[in-house]
Amino acid sequence: MNEEIRTLQPKELWNKFADLNAVPRPSKKEERVIEFIKNFGNKLNLPTEVDAIGNVVIRKPATKGLENRKKVVLQAHLDMVHQKNNDTRFDFDKQGIEMYVDGDWVRAKGTTLGADNGLGVATMMAILESDKIDHPAIEALFTIDEETGMTGAKGLDPNILEGDILLNLDTEEDDEIGIGCAGGVDVTAKMEYEEEKVPESYRFYEIKVKGLMGGHSGMDIIKGLANANKLMNRLLINTSDYKLRISEIDGGGLRNAIPRESVAKFALPETEEESFRKEFDKRATEIKNEYASLEPNMAISLNRIASQEKVMNLETQERILKALAAAHNGVYRMSPDIEDLVETSNNIANVTIREGQAEVKCLTRSSVESTKDDLAGSLKAAFELAGFEVNLSGEYPGWAPNMDSPILKTLDELYQKMNGEKADIAACHAGLECGIIGSHYPEMDMISFGPTIRGAHSPDERASISSAQKYWKFLLEVLKNIPKK
Repeated sequence: MNEEIRTLQPKELWNKFADLNAVPRPSKKEERVIEFIKNFGNKLNLPTEVDAIGNVVIRKPATKGLENRKKVVLQAHLDMVHQKNNDTRFDFDKQGIEMYVDGDWVRAKGTTLGADNGLGVATMMAILESDKIDHPAIEALFTIDEETGMTGAKGLDPNILEGDILLNLDTEEDDEIGIGCAGGVDVTAKMEYEEEKVPESYRFYEIKVKGLMGGHSGMDIIKGLANANKLMNRLLINTSDYKLRISEIDGGGLRNAIPRESVAKFALPETEEESFRKEFDKRATEIKNEYASLEPNMAISLNRIASQEKVMNLETQERILKALAAAHNGVYRMSPDIEDLVETSNNIANVTIREGQAEVKCLTRSSVESTKDDLAGSLKAAFELAGFEVNLSGEYPGWAPNMDSPILKTLDELYQKMNGEKADIAACHAGLECGIIGSHYPEMDMISFGPTIRGAHSPDERASISSAQKYWKFLLEVLKNIPKK
């Protein structure tokens, strides 16, 4: 299946992407891909170094005629988001990604594709391997664990790099030049609760919310897509008249992915089934109507299931449902300074309730530190009022735009020359590693760009073939036009 990918142009890029996607590389389990990249550098006889946390740096001298240019750091992250459809059988720890061509798109079979940021990694591999590409002296920085905490960038050795300019290859629109990004903080709420036995007259049911679009919790949050955890809460809250008792809830997954699915198991008195189904159908229809244009594949179902042993005590159940209803999800504030840029948002990414343990995981993002703190504090207050213990962790800074950047001027002029139009020079509502790397190397001039990728962090992830060609040509011109020392 992946062989057709190797025939795409530019071959050097897609072949390296196919090689990379054969290596399992989930966040926090990057041992195999670190070894893969280290061996790649060693086989090329290029100086290769792994720092204490696991980031890999491969150095390559300038090609003839470009020795007097500033040294460039090419940067991309090795890990990928692992998401799959519920009906897809796939072991991310053991299998390579199964890819196929769909018109102008490369897709994966029922899973995330890993183009985020695998195309950036493949780009760097192709340049390191080539003896035909003109470039200044290069330091290729392959970071780890970008998707679940940016711990690679945070733990980067502050003395390992010597470059003057950083080209981050993690932007997902080929007409965009990134000059800034949002920072973020993980909000985690946990609670222990008492369970109770289920009365004999009760029967168990299961609600499933599935088929949602999902996507990147930063870049796609502006679209107003449905969040499976919030929808499930709407279906369950204010149902005390039916004596509904929750046994389990399992919704969402990674913090940086908008939740596509949620499953809840609960009990009702058998005598309440008919009236509850009527109320459920009403609520489900209202939700589907609200999201008809955004979520055409949404499916909400209610079915009888086998009995469970215990349910949550009623007082805790009501407090949790109210807290989830109060907790903000989606866009919190738009930027007053940059048109159409989300400034602050929150993603209620994961809700897990079972066997006396409840946990809610959120990712709060903002390009303004004070507003990020304000929203995180609001979430903390809502969950603490319900009896949760709340922890804020994994905080990382944003990347402040620099409109006077010399490398920005170079890319802006080259893009116009090559494409006959101006690039979209913009900050994004996603967590790029530039802000963190910049805290280690404050004098480094930084920019971000990349090929067009859609649906990142979801099984709908896809990479444009024509865009990859455009991006590749642009990058090669950028390398030839790096400013002199």
